[in-house]
Amino acid sequence: MKHYIEITLIENSDLNLFSLWSKTYQQLHLGLVEMQDAARRVPIGLSFPEYHMGDKFGILGGKLRLFAQDETTLLKFNASKWLERLSDYVHCTSIRPVPDKLKGYANYRRIQPITSKERLARRYAKRHNMDYGTALNSLVELSVKSADGIGYEKKMLRYAELPNPTITLPFIRLKSLSGGGEFCLWIKKSVVTEPSGSTYSSYGLSPISTVPDF
Repeated sequence: MKHYIEITLIENSDLNLFSLWSKTYQQLHLGLVEMQDAARRVPIGLSFPEYHMGDKFGILGGKLRLFAQDETTLLKFNASKWLERLSDYVHCTSIRPVPDKLKGYANYRRIQPITSKERLARRYAKRHNMDYGTALNSLVELSVKSADGIGYEKKMLRYAELPNPTITLPFIRLKSLSGGGEFCLWIKKSVVTEPSGSTYSSYGLSPISTVPDF
């Protein structure tokens, strides 16, 4: 990844940062979908330079970078076009070369946690052709944390008895292009020393490909 543009989100009284992330990312996702190849990969990777994980939760900050191997790819994507209706709330830089001096490289991937016992029960009901209420109260073998808090052990429990886990990763709320429903795009950052890969999903994320970190 040799070139990038940086997008700054400008929150105000009309639109808070959480809502602005949703609107901005939804538009960029639409643009990246149009750049997909036959394998549904895109040549643009995204990073969150203000990403931070605290003790209790993570934040994305207010900046976003789009990376590509060459200027032509970013020109073709034309981020300003996709963000035109948000021009009062976002600022896009011109295309810049990635600096020679880097902190390293980062990998940003989508995480899809099992966020609730309700979701688990719905999946169980679908697999076993039963109604949701029955699934929620059925005795099933589940993996739960052991008493020492280190490992896991198998127990016969009802989904209704499970606590809902706390997810600390930062997320962006988006609307599905296929079903229309809303979902949370949970994002995990990993710092690595060497670059790898150059293709990403239509969210600009990848479990393998990296982006420069600076």
